[in-house]
Amino acid sequence: MNSLLIGELSPEQPSFEPTKNKELTEEFRELRAAVERMGLMKANHAFFLLHLLHILLLDAAAWLTLWAFGTSLVPFVLCAVLLSAVQAQAGWLQHDFGHLSVFSTSTWNHLLHHFVVGHLKGAPASWWNHLHFQHHAKPNCFRKDPDINMHPFFFALGKILSVELGKQKKKYMPYNHQHKYFFLIGPPALLPLYFQWYIFYFVIQRKKWVDLAWMITFYVRIALTYTPLLGVKGLLGLFFMVRFLESNWFVWVTQMNHIPMHIDYDQNKDWVSTQLQATCNVHESAFNDWFSGHLNFQIEHHLFPTMPRHNYHKVAPLVRSLCAKHGIEYQSKPLLTAFADIVHSLKESGQLWLDAYLHQ
Repeated sequence: MNSLLIGELSPEQPSFEPTKNKELTEEFRELRAAVERMGLMKANHAFFLLHLLHILLLDAAAWLTLWAFGTSLVPFVLCAVLLSAVQAQAGWLQHDFGHLSVFSTSTWNHLLHHFVVGHLKGAPASWWNHLHFQHHAKPNCFRKDPDINMHPFFFALGKILSVELGKQKKKYMPYNHQHKYFFLIGPPALLPLYFQWYIFYFVIQRKKWVDLAWMITFYVRIALTYTPLLGVKGLLGLFFMVRFLESNWFVWVTQMNHIPMHIDYDQNKDWVSTQLQATCNVHESAFNDWFSGHLNFQIEHHLFPTMPRHNYHKVAPLVRSLCAKHGIEYQSKPLLTAFADIVHSLKESGQLWLDAYLHQ
């Protein structure tokens, strides 16, 4: 860090910026130390091994469905549903390895990350790292969080940014209808129409040849196992049906914790406040935990990004107490309510844009 050293503050200079909550920051550091002493940053390797095995079993079951029952409509659709579950669950598992939350050494985390995201999903680890680390540093901060880059060209997000857009008389889309066209260009389209193609541009443009090699193993495996059963056209139909189903699963889960929350330019708040204002939880249950890859504990995940996900429920009461002490809302809601809140927030911000566009 020596190259970044500018100088030392003189004793009379404040060492904490006025926009940041010093007391909250210090208490969170104490909480973090307590969490480490409790062993909550240590992973249960059996948990992740079983999770990987259940993904591989689902993958095998998908192929066996076509092999045993033929390629008529019902087994074809069942195979697609099973493969979409494989892709979604592999997505949550690669997220664990990408956050270095499984093994104590980064080498093993990186290796398994390449295997899961590259070989099981056909995507580059470097692309995920590039986007996701920015998201965690400044969640819901416009121009710093790439996860909200759909503002303003596709959606008007957040109350403040939507009003600003309206006052500037900018109209890239009919935002007052965005809660309707979200169902067309949001969940169904993100993976098959954008991510699926952009990832190849990313690895080639940045010369990430190791990532490309891992990705190729995925497509070779899929082609070798399914072409004999379905032919080329059938394989392409299955592949894009899986991407369509996975895309709906992925978008609803990843957006339910962030889109309804505060979205604005970076206000240079302390790290804890930045994470808390941008995240909310979905109630704990066996299904919700599995369906979302434990990202229903989004608050805990953002505060402890390297914590193994099976420990989120253990630290949640401590986080809730910290929020209560400092008067910070700790939001947790049912799964379907969280989905509905995405649409409600888009409708609200779209209306705010329209009012500002017409009257301010």
